Amino acid sequence: MKKTQLLFACVFTLFVASCGSDSEPPFTAAPEGSFLPPEPPSGFTPKSIGYANKDMVAAANPLAVDAGVAILAQGGSAVDAAIAVQMVLNLVEPQSSGIGGGAFMLHHSAATKKTQAFDGRETAPAAATADMFTKGGTPLGFFAAVDGGLAVGTPGLLRMLELAHKEHGKLPWAALFAPAIKLSDDGFAISARMNTSIAGSAARIKAQGEPGASYFLNADGTAKAAGTLLKNPELATTFRAIANGGAAAFYSGPIAQAMVNKVKSHPTNPGRMELTDLAGYQAKAREPLCGDYRGTYNVCGMPPPSSGAIAVLQTLGILNNFDLAKSAPNSVDAIHVVSDAYRLAYADRAKFVADTDFINVPVAGMIDPAYLKARAGLISLDKSLGVPTAGVPAGASAASGIDNSPDLPSTSHMSIVDRNGNVVSMTTTIENGFGSLQMVGGYLLNNQLTDFSFTEKDAAGNLIANRVQPGKRPRSSMSPTIIFNKAGQVEASLGSPGGSNIIQYVVKTIVGVVDWNMDIQQAINLSNFGAQTSATTTLERGSLAAAAEAGLKAKGHTVTIADINSGLHGIVMNGKRSADGFVNGTNVGGLSRGPSLGTWAGGADPRREGTAAGNN
Repeated sequence: MKKTQLLFACVFTLFVASCGSDSEPPFTAAPEGSFLPPEPPSGFTPKSIGYANKDMVAAANPLAVDAGVAILAQGGSAVDAAIAVQMVLNLVEPQSSGIGGGAFMLHHSAATKKTQAFDGRETAPAAATADMFTKGGTPLGFFAAVDGGLAVGTPGLLRMLELAHKEHGKLPWAALFAPAIKLSDDGFAISARMNTSIAGSAARIKAQGEPGASYFLNADGTAKAAGTLLKNPELATTFRAIANGGAAAFYSGPIAQAMVNKVKSHPTNPGRMELTDLAGYQAKAREPLCGDYRGTYNVCGMPPPSSGAIAVLQTLGILNNFDLAKSAPNSVDAIHVVSDAYRLAYADRAKFVADTDFINVPVAGMIDPAYLKARAGLISLDKSLGVPTAGVPAGASAASGIDNSPDLPSTSHMSIVDRNGNVVSMTTTIENGFGSLQMVGGYLLNNQLTDFSFTEKDAAGNLIANRVQPGKRPRSSMSPTIIFNKAGQVEASLGSPGGSNIIQYVVKTIVGVVDWNMDIQQAINLSNFGAQTSATTTLERGSLAAAAEAGLKAKGHTVTIADINSGLHGIVMNGKRSADGFVNGTNVGGLSRGPSLGTWAGGADPRREGTAAGNN
């Protein structure tokens, strides 16, 4: 079998006016209630669509993609490849994800036709209290809560991956760690994006001391330069222990003790995680949430504690009542309608969504087509909604408090399909850039607990659904998505990092491929824009959408221009289907609508350094 690497070239400039790090304007954060990227932008590098016949990986770093493609070439499953990709991402993109954090995975089995939602979200320690992020009744500042041990939740990633591997793995668990162990021992060149991320957090990294300071920074406190060979023997040792001992080697014994010591011994901001929290952590297999788009596609995603699928399905359900195909991409009319649909979805999200193991979330009512049609009726084609209000879906409690908790995950996404047609869509995170900045065993610990509301009640005295409770999983916006046609065949796998804006990046891409007949790369390249629970509509700096500013203001939008650092990775079905499997041929209904260059077509976000590759 011949392996073909399908790396992206810098040839695509259709949707963004300026590209390349040299032409990127200075990083500017957006106002509260709109876009606030967790990491500074690292430039715009145009990329072209990629094709493969047997299998494909689209992920955030070429080294991680290479590892996943190699596992697939050995006959590994999509889950096997996901494990290998994640371990390499832990090394080469440490600011975004790793074993010190958590993840959500959607998996579709071609053999059983079953789709599962694997929940590896972190949990609050048993000693957590509702007021742990307040002082004297006043909420802590975000970074006052983040930097240190207080915000560290019990990591869930490895237990989740192990659960998925037991059900769907083909290669031995230990073999999946080999690429990351070798890279950790031999070293890798710091990428331009990793350098930019380190530089943006250098002062905070230095303030937290060793071992992170020496690993990421030069002696003078500056970020280690792009191209520097970086080795991580400590992480290699940790990986070897987990490879040989399974996830149990992480959740008990010396590795677990080292994490607890690191969290609890922080000199100014100690945390509450104990060995019993780690030993008791359980990953969960949940039922995915699915909904119709345009009467043609079934869009499936993660249920709570993620708000991702609910908000994506709400937005799409509202948009079902508008003919977006009549509006050009980046036009005033398209941005206006989609942004107001976001507003309605985010208003419901803020009031109702939390961990369903603790809170009654009116999920069915929130995604009910009749409810969404009524919500769509609130959108005027002439004037913006402004500040949105939550609706009253069936099953909702009027006493729910409004949550304005920060949601800034520094996150990564991978989409994978293997030669048997099994599909993974997995979004993985340590929350803010570099997590809690606490490094142990060669990896960073998350600050996931700051995804909870910092206060227990809202201004009206109502209990907030997403309040801190022991053992609870904080609400997330991660939106790993798999799209099916009405025959139940997989059409696409996609998702993105980007905090609470993940929902918007995923919707944008779906609208691009469905309503505007784009291929996957064109849809990913589309200008970012959106809105949440304020009157502000944010447009991506330097993009074609920014030209809509005056027209949107005329419709009553408050408009801001900002850097919007998405990281969408997607794969779509691009080949002819036959009774005995996938073969080369003319596209007959796949979302990419591309030329006959491969069974699968993949795209990666030009705003980050990801690629797509596969085997032919």
